[in-house]
Parts: sequence; structure tokens; C-alpha cells
Amino acid sequence: MHLNYKIIFHFFGLLLVFNGGFMLLSTIISLAYDDGVALEIFLSGITVALAGAVLMVNTRNHKKELNKREGYLVVAFGWLVMAFSGTLPYLLTNSMDSFTDAFFETMSGYTTTGASILNDIEVLPESVLFWRSMTHWIGGMGIIVLAIAILPLLGIGGMQLFAAEAPGPNNDKLHPRITDTAKRLWLIYFAYTAVETLLLSLAGMSFFDAINHAMSTLSTGGFSTKNASLAYWNDKPIIQYIVITFMFLAGTNFVLSYFAFKGRIQKIIKDEEFKLYFKFIVIFTIIAALVIYFYADVSQSSIDHPMVFGESESAFRHALFQVLAIVTTTGFVSADYTSWTPFLTVFFFGLMFLGGSAGSTSGGVKVVRHLILIKNGFLEFKRALHPNAVLPLRYNGKSISGDIVFNILGFFILYMLLFISGALVFSMFNIDFKSSIGLSASSLGNVGPALGDFGPVNNYAALPNLAKWWSSFLMLVGRLELFTVLIILTPFFWRKQ
Repeated sequence: MHLNYKIIFHFFGLLLVFNGGFMLLSTIISLAYDDGVALEIFLSGITVALAGAVLMVNTRNHKKELNKREGYLVVAFGWLVMAFSGTLPYLLTNSMDSFTDAFFETMSGYTTTGASILNDIEVLPESVLFWRSMTHWIGGMGIIVLAIAILPLLGIGGMQLFAAEAPGPNNDKLHPRITDTAKRLWLIYFAYTAVETLLLSLAGMSFFDAINHAMSTLSTGGFSTKNASLAYWNDKPIIQYIVITFMFLAGTNFVLSYFAFKGRIQKIIKDEEFKLYFKFIVIFTIIAALVIYFYADVSQSSIDHPMVFGESESAFRHALFQVLAIVTTTGFVSADYTSWTPFLTVFFFGLMFLGGSAGSTSGGVKVVRHLILIKNGFLEFKRALHPNAVLPLRYNGKSISGDIVFNILGFFILYMLLFISGALVFSMFNIDFKSSIGLSASSLGNVGPALGDFGPVNNYAALPNLAKWWSSFLMLVGRLELFTVLIILTPFFWRKQ
């Protein structure tokens, strides 16, 4: 079976048009704030949009049929197309020292990792900061899901793309037509962003800071407009509580938000993944808050603003904030959590492997996979005692097929192998053990802050160039849930069928 290259490049053209359009939005910000780089941002947007338009015109006579292999290529290489073109605003405004830095920052943006190489964020022009947050926002709900919403215009069904973009075991449908599903998800995503922007503005943030942090929160990204991240507003707890609320929502399956708006609360209450996600947050927050309250060495844990950990509210807030920031892979920081206690450093490192819910914008392994692995583990005990019994694995009242269980087991093994391989490669660049495992877990899980030399108060600027490319690769693989990218690297994918 020959690959339909014309349709693949037609999609790349479509993605470039989208990317260019979003860059032109940043031009409006540049003019509004008179930051001196409007022409450079405008040229970036026009160049990318025109390149996309030319590509679409030249491939318009394509066969309107997309098979699975083409779907995988569109998704994996589509992200690369977006990342490479997304470097232009950084390069033309001289905001980055090298192409490697610009690519790293852009890939970190689109994959909603939030790792940065910028030593001083606050000196950048407003339009560049806005573009930086915009890469999060585009990547958050999935650039491909956005394309699905207008696929009917091209006369193509988007099911193959949705499967490649969201390969988890929980492909809930809101509507029989996948394009309508995408539109509803985007509408919820947009509404949440607008509401958070409004609330943060009312709570004391400037409108510019509010919209940037809203885009970063809903995408579970973590880019901030301040060097100190959310610790800049440690003297305004209400701001952190607003961000906490929207981090929780962003880490929840967006399908459940749709059910909530439709008044179908029972669907949410009965959802096993949501219940476990909620319990995880509560239990981990209580553990962290108690340790902070009784044991944390707080003398070095503040960033920019002194924090009073002697108060129970402060301990609870910072515990809840950091637990949610890491579980949902948002990566905002309210303090240097690695300086609290060795226990909490290891504790938060472990949370990097959790991830939010399937169908959310967060990265990581995802709660539903952990849930099914735990259930399968208990069933194995029962099967050992009752070898002849038929014991189906149930999730949300439905029996789960063995294929899904094997897929999740395979995913988990592959994830851990990639984590170990990632740390090994980082160690080859003379990066110490603690920093290497932190970098690998953070890049693969799209978390952002790591450990050691790349912890919450540092950034990734000190990484050697080759290590930045390796980290970017791990971010992409983690964001697209391993199989989508890795399957393309296998010989049998390219064999003629």
C-alpha cells in the first residue's frame, strides 16, 4: 500500500496556516504594548502562513482518504512542522541565542512541558512572551484536534487522527461525529481560558499576565511571564487558589467538564478515573502539607517573596499547589520544593510519573493506566488462588479486553525503559545522577521543573546543545504517548503492505 503523501503535506500546509495565524495575533499584542518588534512578529506570521497556503494549493488534488499509517505521520511530523516553524518569532526578534535554544523553547511550548532555557524572562518583548504562552495553548488541546474541527471542509473524516493524537484507553465520544467532539472540547477549553483570565485580572494580576497564565494553566504547560513563576504572587494567595482550581480542571478529562455543563453530574461521580484522581490529590496534599508544616526547612524555600510556613493555611496552599502542578504536569512553582526536605524531593519526583486524567491536557502516564494496572495486579492475586475462575477486569462497570490491558502493560514497560535510557543519555553529557533522572522524568512526563541543577529555581539553559535536542525528543515522545512517534521508527511501519 503506497502512502498518500499529498494528503500528508496538505495537512502540514493547514498546520502552517494555523501557526502563522496565531503568530499574527502576537503582532496585535506587539502593537498594543509598543514593544518594538511588531514588524519581526508580523514577518514571522506572514512567512509561515504563506508557506502553508502554497503547500495546501500544491497538494489540493489529493485522494481524500487517510489510513492509519498516514494518520501517524501527520501527527508526529505535524508536531515537528509546528515546532520548526514556531521558532521564527524567537529568531527574528533575537530573543534566543541559537536555533537550538529557539527549537527547545518551542518544542517545550507545544508539548506543554514548560521547561525553559531563558535566564531572564521579564526582559523579553510582550509579543514574544505572548507567543511563548500561545505555543502552550495550541499544544494543550492538541494541534491535530484543532485541525479535526475543520476537516469536513476538506471532505475528510478525522477518526484516524483522533486515535493517533489521543491513543489512551479512554476515547470518550461526546458526539457521534468526531469533528463535533473536537469543536465542543475546544469551546470548553476556550471558555475555561477566558474565565481564568477574568478571575486572575480581578485578583490583582495585570491583564497581560492573566491571559498568559490562563493559557499556561489550561494547557498544563507552566510558562510564566515572571522569573519567579507563581511565587511572584506569594503575597496574594487568591491568585494561587485560582490557578490551583484551573490546574485541577485542566488535569481532569475534558469530557467530564462537558457532562458537568450538561448537568449529568452522576457521570462524573461514577467515573472511576476521576474518583482516583481526586483521591490522589487529597492524599498527596495532606502528606505534603504535614511534612511542610512540621519538618520543612523553609529558610531557603522562598522565591522572591518571604512565605510564612508557620501558618497551616500557607503549608496547605503550597502543598496543594505543588502536588497539582506536578501531577497535572503543569510545572508552575510557588517555592523551591527541592529545598523543603529530602522526603518531599523524592515524593515529588515520584509524582512526575503519575500524570493527570486521560482526555485532559496533562502529560505523564495518566491515572487511568495506573488504575487498570492496579486492578489487574489484584486480579492476578485472585487468579493465583482460583486458576479456573473467569475474572474479568472491569472499568466504569464495563469489562476491559485483554488487548487493552496488554497495551497498557506494554506502554508502562516502554515508558520506564525510555526513562532509564533518557537518564543514561543525559549522564553521558557529564550531568550528575540526580539531575539526569530528574531531566529524563520531567522531559518524558512533560512536567517542566526537574531535580538537582535543573530544579524549580533553575532552568535548562546550562544543558549542552545535544542534550537539549535529546530532551526535545523525549518531550515529543511523551506528549504523543510513546507509540505514535516510536512506531514510525520501526522498519515494518515503512514496509509496503
